[in-house]
Amino acid sequence: MLFVMDPIESINILKDTTFVVMLEAQARGHEVYYCEIKNLFIKNARGHANATLVKLKKSDDYYTHGKTLTTHLDHFDIIWMRKDPPFNMDYIYSTYILELVDETQTHVINHPKGIRDSNEKLYSLHFSDFTPATLVTKSMEQLKIFVKEAGGQIVIKPLDGFGGEGIFVVKEGDFNSNVIIESITNFGSTYVMAQKFIENVADGDKRVIMINGEPIGSVLRVAAKGEFRSNFHSGGKPVKTELTEKDIEICNAVKPKLLEDKLYFVGIDIVGGLLTEVNTTSPTCVQEINFFNNTKLEEKIVNFAESLI
Repeated sequence: MLFVMDPIESINILKDTTFVVMLEAQARGHEVYYCEIKNLFIKNARGHANATLVKLKKSDDYYTHGKTLTTHLDHFDIIWMRKDPPFNMDYIYSTYILELVDETQTHVINHPKGIRDSNEKLYSLHFSDFTPATLVTKSMEQLKIFVKEAGGQIVIKPLDGFGGEGIFVVKEGDFNSNVIIESITNFGSTYVMAQKFIENVADGDKRVIMINGEPIGSVLRVAAKGEFRSNFHSGGKPVKTELTEKDIEICNAVKPKLLEDKLYFVGIDIVGGLLTEVNTTSPTCVQEINFFNNTKLEEKIVNFAESLI
């Protein structure tokens, strides 16, 4: 198995989802290799990688390097695309490289085309029955009108952000609202997403991990005092939670589209019973869910990968 990811020396093994999936694969006897996007390349119309064998353990010196192979991607049975955003042109090019595999013998999780086509903000709009009122635009004037239409308060976020970065609340009558709109749209030259503010956002943002279209666990992320963003990158704290009937209804609604696009390992975000994001690049929170529920979701994740082989 090959894991395309951020530099292995930079991960937090107490929180990182990729790490526990790698550990589980290793425990089952799979050879575990890793590389960064910069180690992917095309030669003679075939995708290749400089991939390094690693041995992992839960300790301060949590990895050791083995041999480095320069090989075509079809050498691997499973390739896990686990590179964190930002979703920039390098990321897009990497999906083209990963798409050059023989799909009869090598499976990429998630499918490169599926990742490329599923902007994590915009993809939720395929399920608009379950999303807040939304506007996607470059127009500063449209955003100002939308604030009024949405009841006087909206959330604006960049389409390529992650971890809560660059998200603003805009209120009608706020002296800073025009400045925020000018800044986030770069004076009307950059697309953004605006959504009606969800009043009970303080109750938390629920992350639901889905494998092959089925929910396997969830955790609530609750914002720090004085914050509205509940992402862990923004200081949010994990809290034990359960799936509600509404959550399950949303999961059932997104399942057919996820399977159609070969998006097998996904994290959806639900706030106040509304779907806000569908995370397809490198969904996280497995370790937090395991902690609260005494589970090992990585077993189900690797089970699914093995079922593809």
